[in-house]
Amino acid sequence: MLGSLGENLTNTMKKLVGMSVIDKKTIKEVVKEIQRALIQSDVNIALVLDLSKKIEDRALNEEPPKGITPREYVITIIYEEMVNLLGKEAVGLNIDKKPYKILLLGLQGSGKTTTIGKMCRYLQKKGFNPAVVCTDTWRPAAYEQLRQLTEEMQIPLYGDPNNKDALDLAEKGLKEFKNKKIIIFDTAGRHKEESDLIAEMDELDNIIEPTEAMLVIDGTIGQQAGEQAKAFSQATDIGSIILTKLDGSAKGGGALSAVAETGAPIKFIGTGERIDDFELFDPERFISRLLGMGDIQSLIEKAEENIDEDIAEQTMNNMMSGKFTLMDVKNQFEMMNKMGPMQQVLNMIPGLGGKIPKEASKMTEDKIDTYKVMMSSMTEEEMLNPKIIKQSRVRRIARGAGVNESDVKDLLKYYNNTKKAMKGMGRRGRLGGGGMNRVMSQFMK
Repeated sequence: MLGSLGENLTNTMKKLVGMSVIDKKTIKEVVKEIQRALIQSDVNIALVLDLSKKIEDRALNEEPPKGITPREYVITIIYEEMVNLLGKEAVGLNIDKKPYKILLLGLQGSGKTTTIGKMCRYLQKKGFNPAVVCTDTWRPAAYEQLRQLTEEMQIPLYGDPNNKDALDLAEKGLKEFKNKKIIIFDTAGRHKEESDLIAEMDELDNIIEPTEAMLVIDGTIGQQAGEQAKAFSQATDIGSIILTKLDGSAKGGGALSAVAETGAPIKFIGTGERIDDFELFDPERFISRLLGMGDIQSLIEKAEENIDEDIAEQTMNNMMSGKFTLMDVKNQFEMMNKMGPMQQVLNMIPGLGGKIPKEASKMTEDKIDTYKVMMSSMTEEEMLNPKIIKQSRVRRIARGAGVNESDVKDLLKYYNNTKKAMKGMGRRGRLGGGGMNRVMSQFMK
């Protein structure tokens, strides 16, 4: 997340953890590294200096509470001050009326239409069935792009590419979906003058009477995001922000801090290209991941959203009882894929994500894909009873999957090692971190 910023901050935390003495010199060194990481990520220099002064003052002058070491307390201070920088707490959607009307605004190229697709998927996971109205009459492909996004998710869409009257489209869309719980209105981005954006918002505002107007801002524009957010928040009392394209952006830190400084709440962030790469912005969880401290709560929520409970329970029971088969391995991989890119998932595991470089997690994903191809070349009998897979079967499976025989043997080795590790965890009665590391380390070889 945020590319080099997350990497640099995680490395700083690692150095801090490894330091034997926490004195004035150590604290100043750590603060300088944090300054460097934030400035490189386009965070405003005055803001960086203010933040680093607060961290340094607290680290040098405050006494750690009982039971906490000086090192642990410095880490806590860094975490708390960075959370304060970004707004302290999450501000989610409160769907308290019907219809709940969301007006999405954004400058041209901000990622607004794609964001609507992501928001629809997010709301579906929360048990809602939103509808979408397209009032973008300026961009020829706007309706078609929305149609493709919504059709795949079976989301109802109203629009007419031949109608060039945005106000008329908004009125008709309201009538079409008057019985819907949530209606999302797409609008034209036009061009890069805030006055035009606000004028369009005012025109549609009178027709739609939105419950909430959200401004979509491209996170790659850095500190300029603050000016856009400021203009928007001054123009309306109903205001929140969605920041897009925060996956690897060199200026993402600048955009986040600049918007947070305006006081306009950041509600959601786009963290990747996939339709599921969209999440509620929670400063505490965000900073926790950015510092390499993990985010176990988000990991649990992601698992609950994407994993079939019955299959997961059966797989876990098989693991612990020693009845673990290649069918369980396949189910395991399917569940992992649904949760998103490997690096994102690993970053949520405390103490694990920061240790695994992007190249390794990419290699892990590639290896899992290869394993799945090999398993698709196996018979049901082989999947349920891997012991019968001897040399002749290895040869046939390799040929069918288009891989080397050594790759098939590698899969069987992974299966046997996982079965052994899981069985050991079952005997201890808990899912130990060491066991998890042993399972994951097989992919890194």
